Amino acid sequence: MTVRNPRTRLLAAGALIATASLVLTACGDDKKDDTTAAGSSAPLYSKLPADIQKAGVVKVGSEVAYAPVEYKDGGKITGIDPDLADALGKQLGVKFQIQDAGFDTLITSLSTKRIDLIMSAMTDNKDRQGKGVDFVDYFKAGTSILVQKGNPKGIKSLDDLCGQTVALQKATVNEETAQAQSEKCKTAGKPEITIQGYEHDGEALLKLKSGAAVADLNDYPVAAYNAQTSGGGKDFEVVGEQIDPGLYGIGVAKDNTQLRDAVKAGIEALIANGEYAKILDKYNVKLGAVDSVTVNGGS
Repeated sequence: MTVRNPRTRLLAAGALIATASLVLTACGDDKKDDTTAAGSSAPLYSKLPADIQKAGVVKVGSEVAYAPVEYKDGGKITGIDPDLADALGKQLGVKFQIQDAGFDTLITSLSTKRIDLIMSAMTDNKDRQGKGVDFVDYFKAGTSILVQKGNPKGIKSLDDLCGQTVALQKATVNEETAQAQSEKCKTAGKPEITIQGYEHDGEALLKLKSGAAVADLNDYPVAAYNAQTSGGGKDFEVVGEQIDPGLYGIGVAKDNTQLRDAVKAGIEALIANGEYAKILDKYNVKLGAVDSVTVNGGS
């Protein structure tokens, strides 16, 4: 999984274009003085694998269309994950560079070593772990139901989606949630959910805004951000409680345990020095903070 441009821009512009190949983009706000790595003098440099030390770069795969977790503002990549990547780079002494790609291509890119890490609001679960990924868990979020402002269909919970059309981003935990609920509807003798899956959540939001879908299932921070910003807060609202809160993880190939452990140590250092809390507070998502950093803590 799935909370990439502020949504008001995303609905109007290029995030609706499917990304067929990885595009290398420097993460953060491109201020070289802020992102220059400290090299061997960095606190955790010695924990990195030798090939990463030599390259001086960690290649990070991310779908940069998922505000506030990762998105573009004036052409610059920003958000929770890019800010954490910049902060990790300073701890580890190398630059973190984000490669913008489709969400459903990220695990393949990791396994083929086109990237070193995944930072893309990806939910840690056993299925993804079974595909050769270890996760350094750094944030917690559940699924939320996003509806049109005023909630014209009176949606209050997943049960109200039986017989309705739901738009969402495919290959995410939110899609799995919709599929499970559709089966629940069927078992209860109710109409199943019509699930419309899209490459990018912006496409799902367009369907919801137009009334072609009654809801979009989304990660809580993303749903809250869209409700706050799209159309000046007049397009959408969040209904009900968070569903099945889970852990976001930074994905690392299972055969790269040294990099995994270095990233874990980096997040722990950011929690200890207060930088982690500062980043989450900046995006008003401090309720998603974890108290301790786990590996493969998802279910």
